[in-house]
Amino acid sequence: MIGADFQTVLADAQGGDEYAFARLWRDLNPALLRYLSLGGEMAEEVAAETWTTVVRGLARFEGDETAWRAWVFTTARRRAVDAGRKRAREAGLGWRANTWAAEVSPDSAEAVIEAATTEDMLRLVRTLPASQAEAVLLRVVAGLPVAEVAELLGRSPGSVRVACHRGLESLAKKLSKQDVTDGALRALRG
Repeated sequence: MIGADFQTVLADAQGGDEYAFARLWRDLNPALLRYLSLGGEMAEEVAAETWTTVVRGLARFEGDETAWRAWVFTTARRRAVDAGRKRAREAGLGWRANTWAAEVSPDSAEAVIEAATTEDMLRLVRTLPASQAEAVLLRVVAGLPVAEVAELLGRSPGSVRVACHRGLESLAKKLSKQDVTDGALRALRG
């Protein structure tokens, strides 16, 4: 996260400063790509569409860093849903938005983050039910608060907490069964 300088960086980016926008992009794009990887090999294309949409709306954006992150991830989710629908139409398949892809326990989150490589972690996250996978990525990777994730997913804050908690507990159990070496999941937060 950018932190105290966020409002200045945002204002400069809105004023056309390429370096300021690059700082916003560098801060958020790695987490965005990890989130979009739930949708498969189209993550980079969907991320590019997301950033195109963000650039178009940047001048109108108002809010703090949490609102910024929520806006970008909401935009990404919508682009991912659109891409999934398009793929389904092209393949002649039906498609549902949710097939695209308790408060977080610090112990569970840290155990998961400390346990595997980014690739390994994303592979494991994909084994979770879609609602848990999305909640874990948005809360842990994107760092969004429960209220923002609930709004983005159209669910209650309680259901987001439960989905994230269950997902992290499931991942921690899978990792402990696999006896994964310490320090590997650190890249997830990258």
